[in-house]
Amino acid sequence: MLGSPDNYAFIDGTNLYLTAKALELRLDYVRFRVYLRENLSVGVAYYFVGYVEENRGLYTSLERAGFTMVYKSVSRAMDGRIKGNCDAELVLQAMIDFDAYRQAVIVSSDGDFGCLVRHLNEHGKLRQVLACSRKGCSHHLRVAAGSRVAFLEGIRHLIETHETVEGEPHRDGTLRHSPSS
Repeated sequence: MLGSPDNYAFIDGTNLYLTAKALELRLDYVRFRVYLRENLSVGVAYYFVGYVEENRGLYTSLERAGFTMVYKSVSRAMDGRIKGNCDAELVLQAMIDFDAYRQAVIVSSDGDFGCLVRHLNEHGKLRQVLACSRKGCSHHLRVAAGSRVAFLEGIRHLIETHETVEGEPHRDGTLRHSPSS
């Protein structure tokens, strides 16, 4: 049911991306943004992520899809892994905007957001926790959200891309061929 888009979404971008990858869910960010707007009345959808220059094209695509990007500088560990945890930024933004939104949607499976979710719930401000994975969702987060938790698996058919990338198999195992082949 589409209401006025006065809810805000706070998306843990790395958690969403890594979980979608683990679930082999080919997330269509445009469809996901439409889902947030049409099903959860989300007007503003913040997407929190560590900024990596090589991903600039992805960030531009996310902005075009209607996400408000919030970046954190990243550092590289000795082994080359990128570190750019945005948890504090997400919680801070949710509190800065507390009076601006009717309700909040938190997109993450991370238990670190349990205190935020509990606070939102206690103040009637929690619309939903959209946990990225049922299997990987923190027990602490589930308890804080109570009945207001849902999972990407449950909406997979609404947010997954229907396009097949050249050379990737269709669900039935057949390969997509280019028009020239």
